[in-house]
Amino acid sequence: MKFNIKIYLLVFILMAGISTGYSQAKKPTLMFVPADTWCHANGYMINLSNQGRQTSIPDYETALREDMDLSNVLVKLGELMTERGFDVKDMTAIIKTINQNSAEDEMTTSRSSGAVLSETPLDRLYNRAKADVVVEVGYKLNNIGPKSSVTFTLKGLDAYSNKQVAAAQGTGPASFTAEVPVLLEEAVLEQMDNFMAQLMDHFTDMIENGREIILTVRIFDNGSGLNMEEEFGGEELTDIIDNWVNANTVKHRYNLSDATETTLHFEQVRIPLYRENGQAMDARAFSNLLRKYLSKAPYNLTCKVLTKGLGRADVVLGEK
Repeated sequence: MKFNIKIYLLVFILMAGISTGYSQAKKPTLMFVPADTWCHANGYMINLSNQGRQTSIPDYETALREDMDLSNVLVKLGELMTERGFDVKDMTAIIKTINQNSAEDEMTTSRSSGAVLSETPLDRLYNRAKADVVVEVGYKLNNIGPKSSVTFTLKGLDAYSNKQVAAAQGTGPASFTAEVPVLLEEAVLEQMDNFMAQLMDHFTDMIENGREIILTVRIFDNGSGLNMEEEFGGEELTDIIDNWVNANTVKHRYNLSDATETTLHFEQVRIPLYRENGQAMDARAFSNLLRKYLSKAPYNLTCKVLTKGLGRADVVLGEK
């Protein structure tokens, strides 16, 4: 059979176009952080009081300052993902920015003061980073005679819903080198393609179906008598808000899990990935659209937005 060079060239051009399109496809923004288990095992935890409840959170700043292996590991993982076209946020730089913009160290505030927090220091970190996925990194150095290896875990969490969207684990080959970043790279490379595929599957779902957040609408008890059953033009406030959420979510995907006279609780709320100006849409930006809607005629309701991280916000009616 005579080979048709025109057909060959056409197939080659089509395949090249598909390959280029895939390599240039938009990828999720990542931020690497040490896993909670790693921080606990190495003594990098902060105890704080949040609204009367005692809790412990990772002390990222001290860990990065004191553990050079950790810093090098996070840099190496960032390099590997950047080489593959991912945008990686530098946690060290973000913490420095937070500190520079605060009168006191926001990453350790409340450790001694016990101040009431509407957001934890970790929420502030995630809000500043605006990453799509936070990748928790855990690793342990294994010494086998003169050789060493690294056992690692990577857990990708949606920064908005905190749900796990990707995972990888394993132990690298034993080597005479004692440099943890080198050992980790050797261990991770074998798992990298599968891990990236999981990240891209999640991001593709977000593009098609929106980000997932939680939205709560509350009524502030200020004696005004306002409740969710109050009618505007013959329609109850509950239905007005429910219709707005239905009209502004991606593919109308959400779940009104609780509805009382004073509270509406929406879960699995799928919001657009980006705002009209190209910036990432988060729970605060989405909730602020609802606030503006309810502030205008014919409702003219006084309301404000309280954020609880990237993926959760409250719209409080009757208070500013």
